[in-house]
Amino acid sequence: MKTPFRAVRLSVVGALTAALTLSAHGGGVVDALDDGPLGLHDAHGLKLGTGRCANCATIPQALWYFQDEPVAAPAKETPTAGFAAGANAQADVADFLAGRSTLEAQAPLIWLGSSKVIPRTRLSTDGKTLQLANGQNVGFAITQKIATNQSYYNADSQAYLAQRPLRLRGELQQDATGRPQFVARTVWPLDFAITSQDKARPLAAQESLRSLVKANKGGARDDFSSRLLWARNPGDKHAWNGKAVLGIMLNGAQGDDDEAHGGHFAIATGRYRDDGDWSRWMVYNFYNLDSFSEKGIVAAPTPMDKYLLDLNSGQSWYRPSYMLVAVLKNDRAALHYQAGIERVYNHFYRHDFDYNHSAANCAGISIDTLRTLGWNAPRRGHESWLKAIGAYAYVAATSRSLTDGRKIYDYLLEESTRLYPASSFDALGEDLLNIVQGKANRPLSAYEQALADDVEAIYYVHIPQIPSSRAFGLAPVYTFDEYMAQAPADRSQWKIIPVEPRPFPAALRDSQTLPQKKPFCVPAPVAAVFTALLAILSGIFMFIRRRRKAA
Repeated sequence: MKTPFRAVRLSVVGALTAALTLSAHGGGVVDALDDGPLGLHDAHGLKLGTGRCANCATIPQALWYFQDEPVAAPAKETPTAGFAAGANAQADVADFLAGRSTLEAQAPLIWLGSSKVIPRTRLSTDGKTLQLANGQNVGFAITQKIATNQSYYNADSQAYLAQRPLRLRGELQQDATGRPQFVARTVWPLDFAITSQDKARPLAAQESLRSLVKANKGGARDDFSSRLLWARNPGDKHAWNGKAVLGIMLNGAQGDDDEAHGGHFAIATGRYRDDGDWSRWMVYNFYNLDSFSEKGIVAAPTPMDKYLLDLNSGQSWYRPSYMLVAVLKNDRAALHYQAGIERVYNHFYRHDFDYNHSAANCAGISIDTLRTLGWNAPRRGHESWLKAIGAYAYVAATSRSLTDGRKIYDYLLEESTRLYPASSFDALGEDLLNIVQGKANRPLSAYEQALADDVEAIYYVHIPQIPSSRAFGLAPVYTFDEYMAQAPADRSQWKIIPVEPRPFPAALRDSQTLPQKKPFCVPAPVAAVFTALLAILSGIFMFIRRRRKAA
């Protein structure tokens, strides 16, 4: 089956000719692995290739998803994140990290999507030329739109991006006349900078993280902004340069997909820079591996510029986003998350567990890993049992599917910080502010104590949606009632983007792949309630029958 995302097919002769015509380093175009670190990983410990790499330390199940995509991967002899075969992912993380202080290991796989980078450039107003840092010009083009993608870069995008300095990922090729041309896959505005600030602006009495996210319907059309919410010593801001960061990323609701009002969630690691550039931070996010994303998204560790602004799959092309950034004086909290989540990815690619919209989604997998590390952000409960049972009956009856009924039942009874990205973001952010200010009101775990000791500053970052042919998005929902209020009341009117299944090859499963348990279509509490109702109705019927017979 043909994948819906663009396979990389470079013209070798054309690329070499273009590279000779435009000196890579002298012209401002660099190899992707010569562009600096990727998150907390040294890029020089990796090699650039595709998922067809025959000499990589990456497990074959992971490589299978990126057969024709540019990835960075370590050579076979390189120490990298592993996994314990036959073990539950979170139990494996706990066992591996227990008592460990040294966590240096190379990333098993990073999805780059492109082999070249232009660190700084300007786009001409007509959108056809780039002016490089050395003053030289090169042609500009954009990567092909995926056929299933519902919208794309347009004149509004061009006008927006031509106003600001840019950073690009893509490929150096030749145009029809033989001149060098950079075909961009990722376009990052360099003025989206997290800048040092002289004074912190804590949340005011009437403010909360939720109110910031929901302001102006999510702020899709607002400007980029960063706000220093808390700092241990604001005067030491220049001492933060090069310090590790731990980022909590929340992406908003899409404006034209009624199955996506919950938003998306990810955790990021990297290093703070005085110039405000955070494009090379590493983002760890999860999507369903068993279907083809209409935008070409594959769950993977990926650089921030690709995560947000890949022309097809970038989150910022179809919704606003929000981020909390903790600047750390010590790498340990960020390194522990990195080491843990990279093991989780190995289990995920092996199908030791499957993506599940209620039990194991982007928020649940991420916050489960943080809780395994010891960050015990308070849980916020779930919807009522009565609502869940009623929803099961309604959905099962109207859709004529017990499976659909089970899905809504499980959704309503999942703990909200594992279910809703916005609830995860709110809980973690509120708890982080309490931890650093000594207001957590609980004994701190070793990981929480590391946060209390190491966090130097906390930023709130608002990331707007880039103008395109796509409808503007909204703030994500925090509850089921908000979800139903934001989506059309008539489900037949929902805008839903269909996707194709992506079957996982049986040959990539082994004897130690954990079997997946499928729940019964009728949950025990539902069966008990309906059995009780049936018994009551039967009793009433028998009572009426006896009365009539006696009469």
